[in-house]
Amino acid sequence: MQQVQDTAEEWQVVASATPFTGNKTSVRTDDVVMPDGTVVRRDYQVHPGSVAVLALDERDRVVVLRQYRHPVRQKLWEIPAGLLDVPGENPLHAAQRELYEEAHVKAGDWRVLTDVYTTPGGCDEAVRIFLARDLSEAEGERFAVAEEEADMELARVPVEELVRGVLAGELHNNCLVVGVLSLAAARATADGLDSLRPAEAAWPARPFQP
Repeated sequence: MQQVQDTAEEWQVVASATPFTGNKTSVRTDDVVMPDGTVVRRDYQVHPGSVAVLALDERDRVVVLRQYRHPVRQKLWEIPAGLLDVPGENPLHAAQRELYEEAHVKAGDWRVLTDVYTTPGGCDEAVRIFLARDLSEAEGERFAVAEEEADMELARVPVEELVRGVLAGELHNNCLVVGVLSLAAARATADGLDSLRPAEAAWPARPFQP
């Protein structure tokens, strides 16, 4: 039986340019040599990478937030998430920071839930989604919010309700959808959540220092 596993590969790039550079991301144009020898142009967004946290409490509820997302003109229910702002940043540390800043929560148990490329046909963004358990309120003052986050709502929703909403087409945020369904899938395995990787597991898409 053939092993189904993504593998690293890099086709030859004969020319590259960066026609746009934004605050956090940029657009790159590469001329790529195809297997038949032709050269085609590929435009894609260059992204630093992200982390997201599916924080699960003792009542089997997930910490979610509702935030306006201008590109899709919707308020989406999401799980806490944020950019890897520092090159080589440890993703666990970034996830802990985002959970604190967006939900004012800390967790005693962390595992890697899954790693995904959000839109590999047009963006190199890689996201690591963590499962965080043993939740408690964070100490100190809440993090000051601004811009879209100033209008953010927080809630705790049962896992089964989120699964229902995903399958009904009512919830659309990538990290929430992937995280919730990955949690359900992990629970269905023989080893359950013990099958999940440790929080410091290697991440080839975004190498980091322990």
